[in-house]
Amino acid sequence: MDEIDFSILRVLQNDGKISMTRLGKEVSLTQPAVTERVKRLEERGVIERYSAVINPSKVNKPVSAFLLFQARHCDKFVKYCEQMEDVLEIHRISGQYNFLVKIIATSLEGLEITINDLGQYGESTTLVVLSSPMMHRPIIPIKKEEK
Repeated sequence: MDEIDFSILRVLQNDGKISMTRLGKEVSLTQPAVTERVKRLEERGVIERYSAVINPSKVNKPVSAFLLFQARHCDKFVKYCEQMEDVLEIHRISGQYNFLVKIIATSLEGLEITINDLGQYGESTTLVVLSSPMMHRPIIPIKKEEK
């Protein structure tokens, strides 16, 4: 990847709906040239997918929390979480806990129900989000060291 690819990635992270014509202008390429570069980035798996960022409060899910979770049976825990609509992310981590789980809920009572449901798979510590001063920060690509 070169500087133009990095510029494309920066622009797309901020506006995934940008037209190829406008993207080309932003990175000083023609529309066909930028379209080809984006296609290559998609084929190489650098761009995994495009999606909309939804404000949870606007869809009646204003409560967010992170669970530090110690699962007894990791595979069963992950499969169960995949079925729960309020579980947004699961990260395998090192340390005392083996998972970090991101949950959204309609209320604290709803969060409690979800935590109780997950309790059949292990023990957890809950961290309720009070505010989120920084979210969805773009990833700044860096060049791979040449050897």
